[in-house]
Amino acid sequence: MTVTLADVAARARVSPATVSRVLNGNYPVAASTRERVLRAVDDLDYVLNGPASSLAAATSDLVGILVNDIADPFFGIMAGAAQTQIGGPGDGSGRAGGEKLAVICNTGGSPERELTYLTLLQRQRAAAVVLTGGAVEYPAHQGAMAAKLAKLADAGTRIVFCGRPPLPEGDALVAALAFDNRGGGRRLTEHLIALGHRRIGYVAGPPERTTTRHRLEGHREALRGAGLDTDPADEERLTVHGPYDRRSGYEATLEILRREPGVTAVVAANDTVALGACAAVRDQGLRIPQDISVAGFDDLPFSVDAVPALTTVRLPLFEAGARAGRLAMGKENPPPGGIATIAAELMIRGSTAPPRVG
Repeated sequence: MTVTLADVAARARVSPATVSRVLNGNYPVAASTRERVLRAVDDLDYVLNGPASSLAAATSDLVGILVNDIADPFFGIMAGAAQTQIGGPGDGSGRAGGEKLAVICNTGGSPERELTYLTLLQRQRAAAVVLTGGAVEYPAHQGAMAAKLAKLADAGTRIVFCGRPPLPEGDALVAALAFDNRGGGRRLTEHLIALGHRRIGYVAGPPERTTTRHRLEGHREALRGAGLDTDPADEERLTVHGPYDRRSGYEATLEILRREPGVTAVVAANDTVALGACAAVRDQGLRIPQDISVAGFDDLPFSVDAVPALTTVRLPLFEAGARAGRLAMGKENPPPGGIATIAAELMIRGSTAPPRVG
């Protein structure tokens, strides 16, 4: 015999509306009443009809978290932290009472896949969507994203950006938590300049990504501030773009060393790219940091265990992800204006040192 919501209400001695409020988590309920309802749910082994519930309500219990690559710690850390706030352990009993089902959507960095996942989440009446990492800056894609997010928001879905700036147009966001990639990139290069480096190679990420552009802009701001960017052609010769992976770091660093043997430091787009850069430097018979300094970005968990430990820029990935999860669940008020810039911290370690003299 199928257990109904009315059966649960009778067992808990409350109204069906109160049972619905407890299970959906969309209305304050006294702790004692909530406990009584959840005990009745357990005793009767009641299973909420998710599809029917989502049809009756504006949204479902589903929250989508979009990432470029779940195997990349940058995205994995943020997604995992967001999930702790979205589908966490609740009261420790294993019961579901207000939590949501977090689904990780791996786009592979594809703009088309990003839009496809948003369409699927719209069909599922997702309660919220968290989009992590840098955005693609193609105008057509930005327009399509703004239109899609507006439709989601109109249907009651909360939209949160984590680690990416807001779109140039569109006001569908609950909040955008944007990392200070530009400031971090500037401080990292200023550190190398202060050590005495004047010929600095830069392994950049994909040129169409906001993260790539902002970090590279910060790097070049530091060069201009020190009077080291007098020749634009020279600046381009010392910059090589590629994916955010180890192989790109390796191949791009070899190319930079081929173009400019006098390079004394290499800045990598992120810590994973920096590992490839370190391998390329060593394969050329050079030492880190005695012959060439290498720096990364993000302060991923392995960066401190590299040999030597990576000088990098720390982004509070877990903290940002957890905050995005709270915003997606309505547990935290959005920042003023809906936009918050999250500071980046320079972490100076053994992979950078003054250039060798002579």
